[in-house]
Amino acid sequence: MTQMIEAHRGQFTISTDPARLDLQAILDFFTRAYWTLGRPPERTERALANSLVFGVYEGSKQIGIARVISDYAIFAYLCDVFIHEEYRGHGLGKWLIETIMSHPDLQGLRRWTLVTRDAHGLYKQYGFDALANPDGWMEIIRPFPGEGRD
Repeated sequence: MTQMIEAHRGQFTISTDPARLDLQAILDFFTRAYWTLGRPPERTERALANSLVFGVYEGSKQIGIARVISDYAIFAYLCDVFIHEEYRGHGLGKWLIETIMSHPDLQGLRRWTLVTRDAHGLYKQYGFDALANPDGWMEIIRPFPGEGRD
């Protein structure tokens, strides 16, 4: 079981409390994210249940999300990072990544990965870079009908 955390900045909160997650808001976010196009809602719900989820809130309203999939010892995969369009440009995405990277249960990991088509500049600020040995990586992709490939 991972340690639940909460961070506060003005009227905003980042929390890993799964009870705070607003599934309908998350599903709405993902209708506008290129990497989740075509993902069935039940798959998103299952993914949330099996990940460390960081919700971003203004009061009780969910305005952002990120998931970490990890063994909490060696490896973590950061995915589904999304800040509602109306709240972008205020540093919430940076604060979210800082909060994730400082989570006590994610310290000392050997490898972090993520996939992004358009946010390389953001993640480079936190130490992410292109794969050093991309030829060593392999994957199987079985997209859902209409799902984005990233």
